[in-house]
Amino acid sequence: MRTMRKTNRNLFLFAVLLGSAVSAVAFAAASDQDRSQAEAFQAFAVVQKVLQHPRCQNCHIPGDAPLQFDQGLVHAQNVQRGPDGKGARGLACSTCHSTQNLPASYGAHMPPGAPNWQLPPPQHKMVFIGLSAGELCRQLKNKAENGGRDMAALREHLDDKLVLWGWEPGVGRAPVDVPHADFVAAFERWAKAGAPCPGPEAQKTGK
Repeated sequence: MRTMRKTNRNLFLFAVLLGSAVSAVAFAAASDQDRSQAEAFQAFAVVQKVLQHPRCQNCHIPGDAPLQFDQGLVHAQNVQRGPDGKGARGLACSTCHSTQNLPASYGAHMPPGAPNWQLPPPQHKMVFIGLSAGELCRQLKNKAENGGRDMAALREHLDDKLVLWGWEPGVGRAPVDVPHADFVAAFERWAKAGAPCPGPEAQKTGK
């Protein structure tokens, strides 16, 4: 009888210890997951800062008239997106925008240039202006809105020459203030973590 009681007590103690160990492991796993998600959100905050910089969001607009300059003014000459993002018929973007910036000797506010100068087409405008972190994140991953790109294609797009122009915009324009290498690294950290999206309470940084 004593042996049975001792055995039962030992089994009970073992069960308690096992339960504590399982709880500790589960707590540690949950803590790691929370920490990983927090780091992913921090990485996406860097991505958001770049995308909502004037060099990027001036062409990622809700309407059809692009913006210009650091103040985000409506583009002069009644420039419009057009049916394919390359300008309206009779006033294509390439009319004024070459494949490279004009020489600095021309002065400030000359038409900038980069290969394939254009806006996103009207079928997927990829609006950056005024979106919260969560809204921007979900749109960025939505293939119906991003031109059918998966995460690998989005990463490749970061090295597009038109994207890179944002860091060398020419005289009179502020370049993106996050180094391109830091931008790419932040995007990759966010993607590696599963590209989670912040909730709707995240602060809006675009204007």
